[in-house]
Amino acid sequence: MNWHGHETTVDIAALTAQIADAAGDGAVAIALADLDRFQELNDTKGRDAGDRVLEVWIRTLTGSLPDTAIVGRIGGDEFGIAFPHATAENALIQLEEIRTHLLANPVDGWPIGATFGIAARPAHGTDLGDLFKRANEALARGKRDGGGQVAIWIEEKMVLKSNYYSRAALDRLAKVAGRLERTEASLLREALDDLFVKLQAS
Repeated sequence: MNWHGHETTVDIAALTAQIADAAGDGAVAIALADLDRFQELNDTKGRDAGDRVLEVWIRTLTGSLPDTAIVGRIGGDEFGIAFPHATAENALIQLEEIRTHLLANPVDGWPIGATFGIAARPAHGTDLGDLFKRANEALARGKRDGGGQVAIWIEEKMVLKSNYYSRAALDRLAKVAGRLERTEASLLREALDDLFVKLQAS
C-alpha cells in the first residue's frame, strides 16, 4: 500500500467484494474518509500544492494502517477503508491517530485536516452496502459539525432528540449558530461543559 498504488481509483463493488472475502460474515468496520478544504487548497495554492498534500495524505493513511486493513481510493481525496474483525471503536482509535498526526505536520504551511465516517458490523447493520451508506452518513455529519474528526454512525433520530426541545428553541439555536459561524452541535457541547463546571463548583 503506497502512493503509487493509489494513483487510480477503485470501484465500490470491487472494494466491497474484497472486504467480503476478508471478513466473511464476521465483524468488520468500514470507514470513508476525505480531506477538509481540499478544493480550497487547490484554488488558493495551486494544483502542485494540492498534489503534494494528496501524496502525504495517501502515504500517511496507507502506511499507518495495519496490514490487515483494506484501502481503496474511491475518487480524488476520498478513500474507503475496512478493518476486518474489528469494531467501530477499534477503527476510531487508529483513524484518530492518523488524523492528529496529519494535522500536526503541515505541508507547505497547510494543515492537513481530514474527516472520517465509520459504520461497523454487527453494531450498525450486516449488509456491506448498508455499512458504506452509513459510513457516508457519518462522514457527512462530521463535515457538518466542522470537519476534522472521526464520526461513528448513529441513527439520525438519535443525533438530536428534538422532541425534548421546542421548535422555537431549536430555531433560536440555529440562528445563534449562524451568527457565530459555528455548528449547533459545538454550541450544545459548550453549554454542556459549562453545566458540568457549574455543578462541580456548587
